[in-house]
Amino acid sequence: MPTYAYACKDCSHAFDIVQSFTDSTLTSCPECQGTLRKKFNSVGVVFKGSGFYRTDSRDSKGSAVSPAPATPAAPAPAPATAAAAS
Repeated sequence: MPTYAYACKDCSHAFDIVQSFTDSTLTSCPECQGTLRKKFNSVGVVFKGSGFYRTDSRDSKGSAVSPAPATPAAPAPAPATAAAAS
């Protein structure tokens, strides 16, 4: 179950509470019965392992794949002529 952070607009009382997704949002401060607001924090997602960062799949030069060396094509054999075959 997620933990939500609330702060009172009137007395600045701040607290965290564990609520289900289906529970309704709290509206009154437990200290002064003032108006509450829900505080939003950064999401706590952590990507572990390789492949999540741009630099994981690249070498130090910035290229992921090195080009294959060019190989010269072998010359095609000359076609046999009819006079040479006889």
